[in-house]
Amino acid sequence: LQVVRDQISHCTVKLRQTTGLMEYCLEVIKENDPSGFLQISDALIRRVHLTEDQWGKGTLTPRMTTDFDLNLDNAPLLQSIHQLDFVQMKVSSPVPAPPILQLEECCTHNNSATLSWKQPPLSTVQVEGYILELDDGNGGQFREVYVGKETMCTVDGLHFNSTYSARVKAFNKTGVSPYSKTLVLQTSEDTQSEEQTLPFPVPLERSQLRRMSPFSSTLNLQPSFPGRSYFELRSSAHQLSLHSSLQSLNSAGEPMAWFSFDPASAHADIIFSNDNLTVTCNSYDDRVVLGKTGFSKGLHYWELSIDRYDNHPDPAFGVARIDVLKDAMLGKDDKAWAMYVDNNRSWFMHNNSHTNRTEGGITKGATVGVLLDLTRRTLTFSINEDQQGPVAFENLEGLFFPAVSLNRNVQV
Repeated sequence: LQVVRDQISHCTVKLRQTTGLMEYCLEVIKENDPSGFLQISDALIRRVHLTEDQWGKGTLTPRMTTDFDLNLDNAPLLQSIHQLDFVQMKVSSPVPAPPILQLEECCTHNNSATLSWKQPPLSTVQVEGYILELDDGNGGQFREVYVGKETMCTVDGLHFNSTYSARVKAFNKTGVSPYSKTLVLQTSEDTQSEEQTLPFPVPLERSQLRRMSPFSSTLNLQPSFPGRSYFELRSSAHQLSLHSSLQSLNSAGEPMAWFSFDPASAHADIIFSNDNLTVTCNSYDDRVVLGKTGFSKGLHYWELSIDRYDNHPDPAFGVARIDVLKDAMLGKDDKAWAMYVDNNRSWFMHNNSHTNRTEGGITKGATVGVLLDLTRRTLTFSINEDQQGPVAFENLEGLFFPAVSLNRNVQV
């Protein structure tokens, strides 16, 4: 290494000298007086040739070879390895105590339930994680909805007006604790009992839905995102005014589920007003905002009214996963199913694929309806109470949130 360092220093000096000579030659070339240039040109040419000859005479030739003659004596090491004596020791560790559900922090909102728990105050046993289980809302079997280290979890996509039982247990390397006490949770009650009419025909059998399990066999019940059990884990502009009533139809009638736009998951350019029922954007690029309530079962319908519409933009309406792209038009990725529309026509879009161009657009004051039928697994759109195009999407499964994308030329 020392030899190499010495050669580096020598080469650095040579490089500095040569660079200085080059800079001097450049200055001489700039000489405007021909006689002055001729006086020094011969000497300068000889100096350059001399430097060139010296540069090529071994300056850059390595003074060390890359081959080293090393002899490794591994006999003492092998002797030490043969003398090693392994003794297996196993310390008995108890399983954790049952967790305690913190009732003051457990709550429901619409069709979501938030549960919180903790270890007993005097417990000293190490806990590696927790397993949260919920039944199907109809007295059926318990299923795991969250596994992880968090002590709070929100479960989305449950049935409205249903009673669920929840329990949690802890685990470590030794084993699994007994279950906590079972907590009974009630999702939101019906808030309106009068009949609601859909803006375009719905088959009679669709209004007689039987109560089903809130869990779909295709849902990703994985602990990829701690605390969220259903995800594989966000000037005068145009705005959108959300008719925040959702119709969740079942055999008991047609209850209304109230929701608003969600600032927590929206793009930073989205502007909220009217208690988060109205949105616009301060960017000319499309930005996405979601509703606060997600759906995995049942029949749901909501409407959005166009409060302002300037310069013929293309707002998009539909449903999306919670982790949809927020900085592009709705439907650009595979996590959104949408209809985007201008003042003359509309298209359906999913995974950046455009289909079913349909005549008929929107203006200020227009109403866009979204019908999410998770019993038949379809998505249908309407404009001013008339169905827009055919059934837009089929074979929908999982958890969906109402979604809109817009720029500063639209307010909804």
